[in-house]
Amino acid sequence: MRLWLLPLLLVLAGCQTAPSALPMAEPRPAAECRWPAGGDSPESLLRRAVSVLEAEGFLVRHTDMSLGLVSAERSRILPGYGDFDDPWERSGFFGHYGLGGRRGGGFSSGVGIMVGFGGASSLTRDATELERVSLVAGPEEVRVSRDIQVFDWRGERRQSRSASATDFCSRLRSAIEAMPAGEAP
Repeated sequence: MRLWLLPLLLVLAGCQTAPSALPMAEPRPAAECRWPAGGDSPESLLRRAVSVLEAEGFLVRHTDMSLGLVSAERSRILPGYGDFDDPWERSGFFGHYGLGGRRGGGFSSGVGIMVGFGGASSLTRDATELERVSLVAGPEEVRVSRDIQVFDWRGERRQSRSASATDFCSRLRSAIEAMPAGEAP
């Protein structure tokens, strides 16, 4: 083995170290996303949580009573979100407008207005927001996590963020606690 390869290998091996900190949810989940179970059984809490989430428009994707877990999601179209990097993307509902002229020694000038509704492609190029909620009910406490992702019309993820906010978790907790235990299916 050549000796000049040894320092090169040591430098490259240093690039393969672990990160100094593991990724964490940003922003951190609100304190209101954890609350005491209040003497209710995890099964009762899960049944009421499923009813509340379905009433809010969520589609329940997975439940596991042994783990005390409910996972749900809902999606909605974001009209006009578009692709910000595409120079030919529509600029508004009524198309483009502008003034034209010619640089140099010519006498050309003009005013143009184009009115239109963007064609059929404008109906299919809207982004989709996907909101996911997971609720874990244990014997002592209930925890909720929520994240929101935005996908463009090509299916590429444009945004991803933790959305375990105070207002959402407070509303969810109030709705779960307001529902009588016998009313949930």
